[in-house]
Amino acid sequence: MPSSSTTSSVHTGLTSLDHRVELATGHSIDRLWKLRDRDLLDEPVTRVADAHRKLNDATTHLTFHRGLLERLASGEFEIEQALFTRIDRTVEQMKEATITRDARHAEVLAALEPLGQAGRPTASGSVPDLSAADQAALMAISEGAQLREHLFTGRLAAVTASGTRVPAATYQRLEAAGCVTRDESHALHAGQPITVTDAGRTALASARGTTRPAPPPAQRVGA
Repeated sequence: MPSSSTTSSVHTGLTSLDHRVELATGHSIDRLWKLRDRDLLDEPVTRVADAHRKLNDATTHLTFHRGLLERLASGEFEIEQALFTRIDRTVEQMKEATITRDARHAEVLAALEPLGQAGRPTASGSVPDLSAADQAALMAISEGAQLREHLFTGRLAAVTASGTRVPAATYQRLEAAGCVTRDESHALHAGQPITVTDAGRTALASARGTTRPAPPPAQRVGA
């Protein structure tokens, strides 16, 4: 039977695992949910769809409380004890929602594991085909970085040791190419340490090798 965690088959949220789920299943999130509702998925992919739907619900719930907290702190309401009580209650609800979101996140990762496709490393000896921009991002990440989720905006970015922010889409391309991996035992809001894989180091070495020094200036006759 289809999952009962949500009555809609339209994906209205945005989770940090959307890209990996789409990569692993070969379907967009909306199509994945529609196929699940029609019982057209095999058992491993069904588990992924159900787990992702629960993660989406948890993320939406957390976003609601985050928006409420922003509104309470916006200056719209009179500063009085009742406001502080509402803020305290909302913060506690946010904490609980974060715990639930992190648990659902772990469930999706566990469901993805049997598929063996999400974040599959590049074959040994091959060099990932990266654009110049992705190579630059990989170079910055190689100096040390963490994947973080902004507490209030919910946006993902890889924050490097030098303070450079690598957009989530760029990081996801590098992860899909097998150039980087992250320690998912840490929560996203706390920061997940990123490691450059052997394939990523090969790509960096290849990029350096193709960068040739400029030829010396030609000297004029008689100089």
